[in-house]
Amino acid sequence: MAYDGAIRFSKIAGEKMKENNLDEQNTLINKAIAIVFELVSTLNEEIDPLLCARLRSLYAFVIDRLTLANIEQNPNYLAEAINVLGQLRESWAEAERKLQAENQPEAAA
Repeated sequence: MAYDGAIRFSKIAGEKMKENNLDEQNTLINKAIAIVFELVSTLNEEIDPLLCARLRSLYAFVIDRLTLANIEQNPNYLAEAINVLGQLRESWAEAERKLQAENQPEAAA
């Protein structure tokens, strides 16, 4: 799942931030941002415009926080981005579980 990659890169970037390793931190945060931009590019307004607008706002917030974390060397911004990504990831995973449960044929008695 794309969220896993963005979260993983963000967490490792936080470790690099603590180590004051700015080059690796920057590379990792940019990878996380690229993943979020990819998520934005997959939104399909024709299917559900309201959902797309809400997701676009959340993705913009995450990109903003990742950018600020990188510029200001602030782990709190990084934590905010990771938190939102984690919540989104869990929401999609739950939706997938529900769809799978609905689509499974009833167990034979």
